[in-house]
Amino acid sequence: MYDLAGHYQGNGITEKEFQMQDIKFEKITPAQLDAMKKMTGSYEALFSRRALRYKELGLKDKKLEERDFRKYILEEYTFLKRPVVIIEDKIFAGSEKKTVEALKKAVK
Repeated sequence: MYDLAGHYQGNGITEKEFQMQDIKFEKITPAQLDAMKKMTGSYEALFSRRALRYKELGLKDKKLEERDFRKYILEEYTFLKRPVVIIEDKIFAGSEKKTVEALKKAVK
């Protein structure tokens, strides 16, 4: 199971409140990714530039387009910002402070 608590430890958000999908072992499907894109408005918003492969592949020196972000996320799970939490029609992707604060408000 994906360690959601590890990302949000100390924030009052626990794994018990959510259905988990460990994308390392159960890959994200194109349909799931497309649904998340509809919520965020772009694949780029879901794309993690912190992934080691980002530098390894020299992607920081390339001009990536939406189709590229989608392709890389589907090929390598580390390109998806994690964790991703979906509550009804709202999505929270990544562990940035503003995302965590918004998620905390949503689960209250």
